[in-house]
Amino acid sequence: MKWLVLLGLVALSECIVIIPITKMKSLQRILMENNLLRSFPEPQSYTLSQKLTLDQNFSSHPPKNLMDASALGECITTATPPQEFQVINDTSSSDLWVASVYCRSPSCSAYQTYDPKMSTTFQCKWRKFNLYCGFAKITGVLASETVQPSLTSQPFMWEHSPVSQIGTADAKNQTFGLTKNKIGGFLENSPYDGVLGLAFPSLARREATPLFDNVKRQGVISEPVFALFMSSWPQKSSLLMLGGVDHAYHKGALKWVPVTQARVWQITMDRISINKMVVACSHGCQAIVDSGSSVLAGPTQVVHNIFKHINPNPKEKNQAKGHATGSFLGSPHTKDHLGQPLSCFLLQQLISCDQAKTLPPINFTINGMHFPVSPKYYIQKVFEDICFVSFQGGTEYMSPSDTWILGDIFLKAYFTVFDRGNYRIGLAPSV
Repeated sequence: MKWLVLLGLVALSECIVIIPITKMKSLQRILMENNLLRSFPEPQSYTLSQKLTLDQNFSSHPPKNLMDASALGECITTATPPQEFQVINDTSSSDLWVASVYCRSPSCSAYQTYDPKMSTTFQCKWRKFNLYCGFAKITGVLASETVQPSLTSQPFMWEHSPVSQIGTADAKNQTFGLTKNKIGGFLENSPYDGVLGLAFPSLARREATPLFDNVKRQGVISEPVFALFMSSWPQKSSLLMLGGVDHAYHKGALKWVPVTQARVWQITMDRISINKMVVACSHGCQAIVDSGSSVLAGPTQVVHNIFKHINPNPKEKNQAKGHATGSFLGSPHTKDHLGQPLSCFLLQQLISCDQAKTLPPINFTINGMHFPVSPKYYIQKVFEDICFVSFQGGTEYMSPSDTWILGDIFLKAYFTVFDRGNYRIGLAPSV
């Protein structure tokens, strides 16, 4: 099912390009609603294929859980006729890629596909790229094109003009990937057509300049800064700001945290606590601020323990069977890597919505500063009286093994500034 992404007029104020974006449903949520979640086991969520190499044809992004990805929409459009693509703004990858007509598999018919014959500015570089996303391998070719976010009701555009635009300014010759293979695994059910990476250029392919770096180099924006405001209210648009910060979207002063690895937006976290009791990251750990993930994710066993604190009496399976949830809980014979039935993990994520109202905030201490996240953000309503705890396991496969992912849930609570010039992240409560 396609999810329409609406974008109002792009605003430009004091060299800050402000692009309204719309959050789309995460793939996990879509699978849940269609009773397909049990087909995709959780433990490998953040694992890269063992086939990943340092070959220059590969884009070696960090482990990515596209099951949890929630598209913060931008669209890519050719002008005559328009070709529109819904893409994820992803701060844990650096490349830009979309589905293309080069893919002849029936699975690609579910996507908007880019057709180079419709563009007068298309240039193919005939360099292969390979990308592993969870269980799926994506292959294709690199090309160069002009890029423009829509100034109409469409979020992001490719255009047939000799230049491309971000907001009301131009950017030329953007390198991007065109998929050629079947997009398999859970990606077949995904609500987006590609990914726009916003991480550091060191994570991108050697010959590809990330879009953010391209627009900065060409003078489209004056400052090497972008910011995300993720609205929790239907009446307020979420926003991507390029080149500066509109301080009207946060409360109080920004608190700055240094980046520890200039590849993804990785920071050091001191600990995670509930009711002043440390429940995770007791000796400090690394965390990745990831706009491409919809959840808070950590090592599976640690997440199990957090569930015991916030959901000691999960919904029984026979209760869940009264709802559509019962069909995605899976067979008791399906085991995770800890030897526990996969359905046990899913059951721990289900909670009565009445009970969820009484849950405590979860406090993330970062750089000596406290960032509490209330249940308003980490609980999602999935059925009339059943809610879902938005924590996931699986990061024990990353390096280091106690890494956390601070996704959509955290970004909704905190307006986030990504300062490339000073290698730091600024956080303040969202309005």
